[in-house]
Amino acid sequence: MLIASYYFYMNWEPAYALLLLTSTAITYVAGLGLDRFEEKHKKKACLLCSLILNLSILFLFKYYNFISSNVAVLLDVCGLSIDIPEFILLLPVGISFYTFQALGYSIDVYRGTTKVESDFVTYALFVSFFPQLVAGPIERSNNLLPQFKKRHDFDYENVMAGIRLMVWGYFLKLVIADRCALYVDTIYNHLEMHNGSSYMLASLLFPFQIYGDFAGYSLIAIGVAHVLGFHLMENFHRPYFASSIGEFWHRWHISLSTWFKDYVYIPLGGNRVSRSRQYLNLLVTFVISGIWHGANWTFLCWGSLHGLLLCIEKALGIGRKQYFGWNRFFHWGVTFVIVCFTWILFRANSLRDVKTIVEGIFIHPGIPYRDNATFVALLIVFPVLILKECASEFNWNIHIAKSRYWVVRHLYISLMIAFIILFGVLGGDQFIYFQF
Repeated sequence: MLIASYYFYMNWEPAYALLLLTSTAITYVAGLGLDRFEEKHKKKACLLCSLILNLSILFLFKYYNFISSNVAVLLDVCGLSIDIPEFILLLPVGISFYTFQALGYSIDVYRGTTKVESDFVTYALFVSFFPQLVAGPIERSNNLLPQFKKRHDFDYENVMAGIRLMVWGYFLKLVIADRCALYVDTIYNHLEMHNGSSYMLASLLFPFQIYGDFAGYSLIAIGVAHVLGFHLMENFHRPYFASSIGEFWHRWHISLSTWFKDYVYIPLGGNRVSRSRQYLNLLVTFVISGIWHGANWTFLCWGSLHGLLLCIEKALGIGRKQYFGWNRFFHWGVTFVIVCFTWILFRANSLRDVKTIVEGIFIHPGIPYRDNATFVALLIVFPVLILKECASEFNWNIHIAKSRYWVVRHLYISLMIAFIILFGVLGGDQFIYFQF
């Protein structure tokens, strides 16, 4: 599996497998040091070396050019001209994911919440496990590492459960996400050719594009692992049913949200400090989360805005209790609109584009651009998405995929494959979160 995982990664860019191996070696050696030394200052030194070396690699490839260009602009405004060297480097696929997974292991060993892994091959497989290597879920060492120690016999039910997850993941990706992308990319990449109504329609479709794209990949990864007998953590839990921003982040990209909670928010003091310090901790955590997503001011502002919204919710007491009936419907509607609005920052190519889009929506509406083929396809497949999500959220007794009848179980898979072939956008190979 280790050879398969590296082969999988090297199909993209063989040379960058060395970065994966380097990050693995650094955290592996740091783990051995943390286990060997008893003095607290030596343990801290091992952990700091692991953090600094890994984050330095991440900084060089992902953030160096962004920071250097902004520093150059700032110096130019101050009347100073300095020639800062620029590195033309291809961003390694999944570098943020496997770096955070490896760092999580180092921190857990330091805290004593997980045992050090002395076998390099097993540890290297933990960092590079191919289903979730390039876009998560960001697994924890105490969940995945022990599974590599167990024997995994062929299990028909495991295989079928994994295939069902994969089929639904492909539906989300190829039918929902890629079909929405045909319209969203047309509008967002050519703003000068469209008006506010087109911006609004694209901004309403993008939440479903990014959900289908990322949740679809996560389900495919979890499904592949399931077929092999491994169990990865849930990464999405129907986030658009959230009735507050806080609940949204308990449902969206769960592996990253819990990573930041455990390794950033809680070490900063979490909820154990004064109210004003709690707000600061939230803001810092979400600013870092925004930066994690990409070297662009749009991502930084997106993360900061979510942090600010969470502070407001905390101050107003929103989300402390469950809502029911029309009260829940109201909070759900407000949350969904806010989340859709913040996605504009995430999808826009620049802050200037954000300004153009927001002004267009509120000031220059007009007749929206029509893509009849895309709209007809979405009108057919969206009810399938809504039915499936509602059935899971509200525990409707629809058990076609888990029926005791063999024919019924396979009918579900066959119908999903038929939808994918008929309405999927086949031939694409890009996932949005690969760039992170």
